[in-house]
Amino acid sequence: QVQLVESGGGLVQPGGSLRLSCAASGSIFSINVMRWYRQAPGKERELVASITSGGSTYYADSVKGRFTISRDNAKSTVNLQMNSLKPEDAAVYYCNIDSMGYFYWGQGTQVTVSS
Repeated sequence: QVQLVESGGGLVQPGGSLRLSCAASGSIFSINVMRWYRQAPGKERELVASITSGGSTYYADSVKGRFTISRDNAKSTVNLQMNSLKPEDAAVYYCNIDSMGYFYWGQGTQVTVSS
């Protein structure tokens, strides 16, 4: 069984920063891609950023230049550094990984951007 535990969400003012972390544990043999999604109220879940085992990254246009995804393969962790946060970044952020053809989700962590 695989578990993903996210942390780092919270309330931040516009222009502020947060760092999200996700730790994978359990029966993991190898992790291919690690991703961060987000879902705001009334909206569909969207892919924010992803990183392959080799370090190749993808960012949604809305976060390019502000967010940075990173991973530690030895620790099976993925982080999302979020800078210059905007009110429209407010959402529940979910960690997602795929390992050996299976996809796993974390429980989500709330990010609120408000003055």
